[in-house]
Amino acid sequence: MPETDDVVDPRTPPAAIRPPTRRRVLATGAGAAVLLGLAGRARAAAAPAPLPVRAPTEAPTPVDLAPYASYWFPDSLPSGTPGPGIVWRSLSRWTPESDPDLAHNTSTVPLAERFTPVPANRDARAGQARIASLVSFGPTAGNPSQGSPTADHYALTHWAYIDELVFWGGSAGEGIVLAPNAPVVDAAHRNGVRVLGNVFLPPVAYGGDLRWTRDLVRRDSLGRFPIADKLVQVARTYGFDGWFVNAETDGGDSALATRMREFLRALRAAGEPHGLRTTWYDAMNSTGRVGWQGALNALNQEFFEDRAGTVSDTMFVDFRWTPDTLAASGALADRLGRSRHDLWAAVDTESRGWDTVVDWDAIVPRERDHVVSYGFYRPEWTRNHLTDRSPGAFHRADDRFWTGESLDPARPAPGVRWRAPATAVADRSTVTGLPFACSFNTGHGLRWYDGGRVVSDAPWNHLGLQDRLPGRRWAVDTAGARPSVTLDFASAWRGGSSLLVEGALTAPVTIGLHSTRLPLTRGSVLELVHATGPGPVAAEITVEVGVAVREPSGPGEPVPYTWLPAATRDGGQGWRTTRAALASLAGRTAYGLAVRITALGNKPVVWRIGAVSVRDETRARRPAPPTAPVVDASSRQDGRARVRLSWRAAAGPGGRPRHYEVWRVLPDGTRRFLGGTCGTALYLPAVPRAGRERAAVFEVRSVDELYAVSEAARTTLVW
Repeated sequence: MPETDDVVDPRTPPAAIRPPTRRRVLATGAGAAVLLGLAGRARAAAAPAPLPVRAPTEAPTPVDLAPYASYWFPDSLPSGTPGPGIVWRSLSRWTPESDPDLAHNTSTVPLAERFTPVPANRDARAGQARIASLVSFGPTAGNPSQGSPTADHYALTHWAYIDELVFWGGSAGEGIVLAPNAPVVDAAHRNGVRVLGNVFLPPVAYGGDLRWTRDLVRRDSLGRFPIADKLVQVARTYGFDGWFVNAETDGGDSALATRMREFLRALRAAGEPHGLRTTWYDAMNSTGRVGWQGALNALNQEFFEDRAGTVSDTMFVDFRWTPDTLAASGALADRLGRSRHDLWAAVDTESRGWDTVVDWDAIVPRERDHVVSYGFYRPEWTRNHLTDRSPGAFHRADDRFWTGESLDPARPAPGVRWRAPATAVADRSTVTGLPFACSFNTGHGLRWYDGGRVVSDAPWNHLGLQDRLPGRRWAVDTAGARPSVTLDFASAWRGGSSLLVEGALTAPVTIGLHSTRLPLTRGSVLELVHATGPGPVAAEITVEVGVAVREPSGPGEPVPYTWLPAATRDGGQGWRTTRAALASLAGRTAYGLAVRITALGNKPVVWRIGAVSVRDETRARRPAPPTAPVVDASSRQDGRARVRLSWRAAAGPGGRPRHYEVWRVLPDGTRRFLGGTCGTALYLPAVPRAGRERAAVFEVRSVDELYAVSEAARTTLVW
């Protein structure tokens, strides 16, 4: 990695390891990742190994039943004992049957197919550079499997520009093979993005041990690679899409490099029939030593493509690249018969975010074809650098990172140094079938809303509950003043957030929502849930809904929306529903959805969109309910319980539910939202006893794509 002027990383490394300063780490390569996750040591109490699933029992002392994302060593464990909250595990001994957290860590959302609409920006290219994103969502140890009770979370929503996401982390003191947690995978898959687990062999200076490299690439008596088979089994069992392999432990030789190449080939061959991908990081070279090249060249080519064919699907080129080495890398990929866009040129945004100095013309020049693709290292800077880490502040920063200062992909701010992804890479979408709905839920919030009512006032995060949000933030067209358009958390129709439009409107304003490929029928309808206000100062507005039945004539050209007559009715809680029949467009394809608002009078506009949906107007069945809910385990103290719940998946004509929701039924009959998940298990960290109730009653419901809910399946916890 390039050097920075940052201070020493405050997180505590393993006691047996005396690392250099963070500045020196950044100079050694991607080895800074060994520091990730060590904050898990600082938890107040040590966490024992997770308990196996069992019937509920009374515990004399509180037990940490919380499930966490999985991490391992390939086989051999470090010497000594793990720190507080850390469990050392050997991947070679892992089996699905012995995994007590399996149901909590398994993704259930299949990888959606994507399409590429005509870009909103004239310089954005389709079919050329793509983007990989290396993200640390939490510590290595103690990274919750199914969200947590805080809104302070990196709730990534700009999936439209990402091709591949790496679940980054690992350390010599915790574990070096990381499987992504289910909410990240579910959210990514819903948007067509692949998620890779991380294999990190750390530098010797940070506790790296060459025996872990040898464990990884060891052959058995039949010449097979057992750890390669385990990695494929883990990815298939948990439901993610492959592995990022980063070998930075120095001291090897050419024989070890040959064995690594053979291991990569075996890993890819075993995973390819299942759609798994392998990405190689530019660290170890053909000598077996670590020497970051900043290029695809003769020293590392064999880990990408050798005489026998493809070894890795993509390669992450180290930060030491120059314009000349990237140009040469692309040319070599061409000669090898590989796409030059299978090379990710590293862009380090961990310390400076959009102030990072990048020679963009070396990667994505505006006046000629893109040279290679690029990969962001640690874009969660958009959250980490903030003093105010509220959800709204985070999304404003994240929108600027991905869209640019103008916050409009079609109208980039002139003369800025940061070349935001929206100005170079075409966005993509997965909205291709009916029914479709979006309630602008970002996957975290300060409370939970249902029908505009607060049904839980607890902050939360769970990316698996995130909606497919508009890919373009924000495509706004007006002849007058441009209003502010943001994701907002002060009010919502469903989930934790809504789309807020504020400002003095001097002309009608069109706000582009989703890019789509929706086949329309005579029974198709579009519905928009929205609200004006709050407060008497907000202007009244007229609302129109638009559907584009053809694409723009070219990149950066306006979307040709057809504006439809619509009727509006009161939806309660201050919300209204505007509904438009699409029968006049039957037989055509909807390429985009939009709204147009016009202010009445001179007062400022405060207007929210709570949900948008397109469906066929047929009598829909309620989704089938889950079955056999059960309290698998519980731990109680001071009138509160930690609870593991599970149930059997709903099976019925409606197909797989979008997600499940868990509610508490209080003694007075009121219901309180506790959480949701796409899987069939949920951990509840703090269930309070209500008065002197004899048992806590839980309801589990299926939720479909239009947010219709099933009948409840009930279970209880006896106090």
